[in-house]
Amino acid sequence: MEDKVLVSVVMITYGHEKFIREAIEGVLMQKGDFDLELIIANDASPDATDNVVLEILKNHPKNESLRYIKHEANIGMMPNFIFALQQAKGKYIALCDGDDYWTNSYKLLKQVDFLEANPDYVLSFHKVKILRSNGTLVDDFITEIPEKYETQETLARLGNYIHTPSVVYRNIIKVFPYEFSLSPIGDYFLYMLLTEHGKIKYLEDEMAVYRYGVGIHSTHTQIKMAKANFKLFTLLLSYFNEPKINRILLARQLDAFDNLENLIRSEYTEAFVSHNVFLKAIHSLQKPSKFWRKLKHKITR
Repeated sequence: MEDKVLVSVVMITYGHEKFIREAIEGVLMQKGDFDLELIIANDASPDATDNVVLEILKNHPKNESLRYIKHEANIGMMPNFIFALQQAKGKYIALCDGDDYWTNSYKLLKQVDFLEANPDYVLSFHKVKILRSNGTLVDDFITEIPEKYETQETLARLGNYIHTPSVVYRNIIKVFPYEFSLSPIGDYFLYMLLTEHGKIKYLEDEMAVYRYGVGIHSTHTQIKMAKANFKLFTLLLSYFNEPKINRILLARQLDAFDNLENLIRSEYTEAFVSHNVFLKAIHSLQKPSKFWRKLKHKITR
């Protein structure tokens, strides 16, 4: 089995009961004259994800190509991601999280054919649709493919413009650096590692759907994201030893720190103002006659 596998599809999942069937079916519908394996790593989902996967395994006629692992206890996103990647035996690895899905049955064939014919490229990705939480499919409004997108320098400078369910890459990283295991953001760090070995290629074919959680992000959520970005660039700086790339990463790390500082200042300023208004209201209610006199004065003047 290991000698025959050309593509390993890595799918990590946690709490994807409503979505995982569609994700798996997108893999099983792939066509091409090659063998593939699907590795599903369930990080002890608290919902019925396990039941859905086991039902598919039971009814899938080629269940030898599906490898399912459910952790007994939650180990965290990055440990689960690394664990799943290390199970892959194929020459190429394709990524699809348990809440995204593929829409083109020739997706893998197109990407593998390109990589087979172009050894100077290490990764292929493509256009995706975005699925909003209200069920509407829209064009990608999250990423914009820049000029000179193929190089590590552009990826370092502009950040992640690659959607995870669109990725197929050469399985050439056998040992991950320590910094990667500590990163709060796995996909972008992985792409930066891969671009040490070659260029990346964008295909115009629209072959996957990325689910987007629509909602108003609280300042607290924004602070968590800013902390994650700061930690990401700190770890990238620790790993890379290329002056040109490190200068870019340092600038982005400082930007991330400034953003974090501004968000924290904003949150505590708002909290202080709200707290101060609350105290004034309490104080006024302790002297109701004075409060109503002031109110009447404001209304009648």
